[in-house]
Amino acid sequence: MHSIYLWVKIFHILFMVAWMAGLLYVPRLFVYHSQQSSKSDASEVFKIMEYRLYYYIATPSAVFVWITGLYMAYALGFYNWIAIKFIFVIFMTIYHFLLRGYLINFKNDVNKKSTKFFRLINEIPFLLLLIIVVLVVLKPF
Repeated sequence: MHSIYLWVKIFHILFMVAWMAGLLYVPRLFVYHSQQSSKSDASEVFKIMEYRLYYYIATPSAVFVWITGLYMAYALGFYNWIAIKFIFVIFMTIYHFLLRGYLINFKNDVNKKSTKFFRLINEIPFLLLLIIVVLVVLKPF
């Protein structure tokens, strides 16, 4: 059992890194995309990049983070710090789905958000990750 847990933990970390890469880079693509005129060649390239990063990397990684995370929580027991961590992972998941809405807006050439907006929301996953890592490392509760 211990060996299985460690392998699950390894995959959890790997998928978390991939998910975070997507959550940090998709809004950065939105920053650059929002500076392009609709239906320009550059805009069409950004649409492809955003779609592939979100659906081929970030979303599958998020699913595997949840699967491996739930397994580890079950194996360890649901300590208070894990319950609090899950709250922030839920916030991260909500953020993930908010990005999907912006992606769809760009796809349909109806983005109404500014470059500054996307620069600001780009900080959200880092702040959530900071809290999650502190909880995992310090286990304060």
